[in-house]
Amino acid sequence: MRAEYDFANSKPNPYAKRLRRPVTMRIDVEAIDYFKEEAARTGIPYQNLINLYLVQCAEEKKVLAFA
Repeated sequence: MRAEYDFANSKPNPYAKRLRRPVTMRIDVEAIDYFKEEAARTGIPYQNLINLYLVQCAEEKKVLAFA
C-alpha cells in the first residue's frame, strides 16, 4: 500500500443513490409467507421482492388506506 493516495481525479460513485441500508422490521407472518411463495414462483429472493414492491409504492406515491 502507498503512504498517500491522490484523489484529485476521483469521480463520485454513480450508484450512490441506489445503495441499500439494512433494516430490522416486524412484518406479519402472512405477508412474509406471501412474498416467500412469490419468491418460489419467480425465483427472486423474497427480500428483493419486498424491496421491489416498496420501491414501486414509493415511486407511484401510493397512499396507505387505513381501516
